[in-house]
Order: sequence, then C-alpha cells, then structure tokens
Amino acid sequence: MKRKEKEFYLVSRDILPEAIVKTIQVKEMLSRGEAETVNEAVERIGLSRSAFYKYKDGVFPFFDARLNNIITISLVLEHQAGVLSNVLNTVAEAQGNILTINQGIPLHGMANATLSIEADQLTVQVEELLTNLAYLKGVKKVELIGRS
Repeated sequence: MKRKEKEFYLVSRDILPEAIVKTIQVKEMLSRGEAETVNEAVERIGLSRSAFYKYKDGVFPFFDARLNNIITISLVLEHQAGVLSNVLNTVAEAQGNILTINQGIPLHGMANATLSIEADQLTVQVEELLTNLAYLKGVKKVELIGRS
C-alpha cells in the first residue's frame, strides 16, 4: 500500500476553528516552558485534552523567512573548548538571533560550523560582525555564504 503524503495549507488564523487556535496556543505554551504538562496547559487555555490530541499533529507554527533579514555564515573553528561559545556570545552581543547552528565533527583539529542568524536587530553592520568573529581566538575563517 502506498503511503499518502500530507498536504499543507497556509490559512489565516482568523478563519480557524477555536479548538485549532487553542491547540496552537497549548503547543506554544509547552514549547516555551510556561506549562509542564499537557493537562496544565489545556486547563489554562480552556481546551479539552481530547481536542488537543486530535489536532496536535496537524498544526504547526509558521515562520515566514521572507519577513526577516537572515544571514548565513560559514566558519572554520579550532577544536578547543569555548571557541564556539565565544562565537555565539559575539553574535548575541550584536543582538543577532541565531536560528540554526550546524557543526561538523572536528577533523585534524578543525571543525566547520554554519550559523543562520536573524539580522534584523543587529547593532552592528554585517561586515563588522564578520570582522569581530574573525578576530576571535580559535576562529580560522569566517565567510558570509547567504543573505535573504
């Protein structure tokens, strides 16, 4: 038997049934740690557990990358404690919001890393951020590989 692929639609929140909107709110509350259990979250939102479990696997938050200024940076880092942490701290100090981090397994004392950063709130120009990262101890190479 061939498995049917799921179809997805982008739908405005204001036309969704209340149970689906509340399911989304429960999922967000759980992901933010505002509730420890499903029972606690559904009780606070005013949704039945059965409705939550009915819809939970079918609704997902939407992140529209087109609305954000996202940069992707490739780095080559020495395999030393604290190097990646210093990179992340430098991005945070510049008010960059890190969306993804991918780091390969170190080979020959070096590791490749890629960061996707929401750059809308950066307090420095992208070029200055790249320069600041390049000057960090243990950072061997920094390259802007994407901008959207």
